[in-house]
Amino acid sequence: MNSEIIQIMPAENLPFLTSVYLWGLNLIEAIQTAANPFLTVFLKIITTIGSEAFVIPFLLLVYWCIDEKRGFRLGMLIIFSAWTNTIFKHLFKQPRPYNLDPSVGMALESSYGFPSGHAQNSLCLWVPIMSWAGSRKKESRLAIWISAIILMLLIAFSRLYLGVHFPTDILGGWIIGGIILTAFYMASPWLGAWFIMRGKRTQMICTAAIALIMNGLYPMDTSLPALFLGFGAGYSLMINSFPFTAQGLVKGKKPGIFLLTARYILGLSGAAVIYLGLRLILPGENSLFASISFWGLGSPYTELGRFIRYCLLGLWASAGAPKVFLNLGIAGPGKES
Repeated sequence: MNSEIIQIMPAENLPFLTSVYLWGLNLIEAIQTAANPFLTVFLKIITTIGSEAFVIPFLLLVYWCIDEKRGFRLGMLIIFSAWTNTIFKHLFKQPRPYNLDPSVGMALESSYGFPSGHAQNSLCLWVPIMSWAGSRKKESRLAIWISAIILMLLIAFSRLYLGVHFPTDILGGWIIGGIILTAFYMASPWLGAWFIMRGKRTQMICTAAIALIMNGLYPMDTSLPALFLGFGAGYSLMINSFPFTAQGLVKGKKPGIFLLTARYILGLSGAAVIYLGLRLILPGENSLFASISFWGLGSPYTELGRFIRYCLLGLWASAGAPKVFLNLGIAGPGKES
C-alpha cells in the first residue's frame, strides 16, 4: 500500500488528547519494562499475523483450498475494512506513540495511528471464522473460538508492546471493526443473494461503481479500490463462465493435502509474478525504467500503475488462478450459477 507523508494533527488543538496520550505512553512504558529479546521476536511474529503479509495469503488459502464462497465474502469484507481504516487514519491524522516519545518505538509504520488496522482487520477476519465453526463438534468449536480470541488479544497487545499504537487506537479499531461486522452480518445474506441472481453485466457494473466511489473518496492510494474491483469482477467472471469449487471432486475424489498444496503454491507463484513483475515494469520508484522521465520517482502515473497492478492481482486471485487449476485438472468444477 502507499505510504503517507505524516502530518500529525497537533494535540494542543484538542487539549483532552494530551492526557490521553500521556496515559497511553505510561501504559506502553509499563508494558515495555518486561521487554526481552525472546518476547520481542515472538510479538513481532504475532504482529505480522495481523498484517497484510499474513492476511492476504490466508484469504487466498481459504478461497482456493477450503471454500470459495466464504473466501470471497471474507476477502471483500477485509478489503472494505482495510479501506475504511485508511479513510479514518487520514481523517483523524493521529500520531503513533513513538512520534511523541521515540524511546518506545520498537517498530515503525508509514501511516497514522488511529484507528489500529491490526485490531480492526483481525476482528473482521477471525470473528467470521469463529462463526463458521458453528457446524463443528463442540470440542473443535470451543478450541477455534479460544484460539481466535487469544490471537486477536495477542495481536492487540503486540501493537502496544512495540510502541506503534496507543490503547485508544486499539479500542477504536475494535469499535469500527465491530460496526463493519454488524453491517456485514445484517446485509450479506440478501446482498449476496441479490448479487448472485444478477447477470454478469450487472455484477461487473456494480463492482466497478463501488470501486470508483472508493477511489474517489480516497484517491491518494488506489490499491484497495483496485483490489476490490479485480477480486469482485473476477469472481463474477468465474461463477458465470467457468465455475470453480475449492472442494470439488478431482477425478472422482475429494482433493487431498498434496493436491491442495500444489494448487496453493501455484496460485501464490502466479500472484508473486504479477505483483513483483508489474512493480518492475509499471511507473514508480521501483520500476526498471525509473530513469525515464515521468516513469520513476514522483511519476504522475504511479497511482495508475498501482491500480493496474492490484486490479490484476485481484483478478488472478478470484478468476485467473481457478481457471488455471481447472485447466490443469487440479480442481473440480462447480455448479453453474
